[in-house]
Amino acid sequence: MLDNTTTFARIGTDYSSSIILMPRRSKSEELLEFEITFYEKLLHAYPDFVDVLLPLGEAYTRRGLYDKGLTIDLKLTQLRANDPVMWYNLACSYSLLKRVDESADALRRAVTLGYSDLKFLQKDPDLAQLRQSPHYRQILDAFAALSAPKAPHVS
Repeated sequence: MLDNTTTFARIGTDYSSSIILMPRRSKSEELLEFEITFYEKLLHAYPDFVDVLLPLGEAYTRRGLYDKGLTIDLKLTQLRANDPVMWYNLACSYSLLKRVDESADALRRAVTLGYSDLKFLQKDPDLAQLRQSPHYRQILDAFAALSAPKAPHVS
C-alpha cells in the first residue's frame, strides 16, 4: 500500500514499470492553492478591490510567496495610505524578506498612523527579523511615547 502519494503512469506503456510517485498535497495545501487562484482571478477583473487584495496577500504569505505578498502590500498602502494596518502588513512583508530597514520604516509609519496592538506586534512571527535589529527598540520607544497619557495643561 502506498502512503501519502499519488500514482501516475505514462499512457501507452507497461504500467508496472512506469509508475511515478508524486507526493500528495494535504487538504490545507489544496485549499490554499484554491484560495490563491480564486483571488487572483478576482483581482484580474477588479485590480484595486481591497477586499480581494487583503486575503490574497495573506494567502501568499501563508504559502511562503513573500515577494508576491510584498507586491500586494505595497499596492494596499497606495490605496489606503492612512490605514495603519496596511503599513503594519507592509512591515511584516519586508521583515519576512529580511529587508529590515524598510520594515522599520513601514512599522514606524503604522505606529504614527495609530497602530496600537503592542502585544501582537511583540509576538508576531512575521516581524522576527525586525525584532533582531536596533530599529525595533527605537520603534518600541516611539510607540511608548505616542501612547503615554498626556499631562493636562495648566494655565
